Amino acid sequence: MQTITSIWFILALCFQLIATAGFIVFIIRQQKWVFRISYWILATGFGFHTIFLGLRYYGLGVAPVLDLKSALSFFSWSIIGVYLVIQSRFKLRVLGSFVAPLAAFFMTISSAVPGTETPVKPIFKSFWLTLHVGTVFVGNALLAISCLAAIMYLIQERQIKRKRFDTFYGRLPSLATLDNINYYAILYGFPFLTLGMIVGSIYAHFALGIYWQWDPKEVWSLICWLLYAALIHERLAVGWQGRKAAIMSIVCFSILIFTFLGVSLLMGGYHSFGNMGGR
Repeated sequence: MQTITSIWFILALCFQLIATAGFIVFIIRQQKWVFRISYWILATGFGFHTIFLGLRYYGLGVAPVLDLKSALSFFSWSIIGVYLVIQSRFKLRVLGSFVAPLAAFFMTISSAVPGTETPVKPIFKSFWLTLHVGTVFVGNALLAISCLAAIMYLIQERQIKRKRFDTFYGRLPSLATLDNINYYAILYGFPFLTLGMIVGSIYAHFALGIYWQWDPKEVWSLICWLLYAALIHERLAVGWQGRKAAIMSIVCFSILIFTFLGVSLLMGGYHSFGNMGGR
């Protein structure tokens, strides 16, 4: 069973890497057929990845996110899944040239991290944990897309200011389009992040008898939530857009990544990968 599961993981990784190479060629050559092939390779890899995660869920009885290796893999899967939905809505071909490398990066790191096969603690075999993980990772993936759109915005703005219309200018969308993607990704990602935190509190109450313990991960998650709440407030109430919103999106996502990885690896607490069984 473990060998079969590993095969699906390897297939997903290979297809992500091939798709990444294809998207890089697309952003250089700007040929639609290169995008179409790269897109379907990425979608196929996503299918393989889904099978892998399904087998892992079946084997563990819980969402496969309890160690660093699994969490990175799940985040990669979430990013690609969200991208496929956004691509069907916005038809923004060049976005894949930024999303695929990010997802492949997390997947590659996951493949390099040694796996640990430890018994899953009964406390983790809960529907609330699966719901908590699902909503948080969808929110994180949407916020990753908002960060990528913000990076693209700053690149495009720099090209325009320097009047360098022979480089990335013709390959990237308009500033207005990139700002809209950034806005909508945050607008939908923030509620998922909020719901994930609420569900996590409910799960903690059932599992530990308390809604909030001021665990390092909880504290940094709250800080991250407050920063995104402030960004949305500035967007809606003050009218922030463009450069300010892009920079703030990148800052917020940097804090989110630190919360996701740095806190879990460096600060301990019951959210750490060590405490969850993945040492």
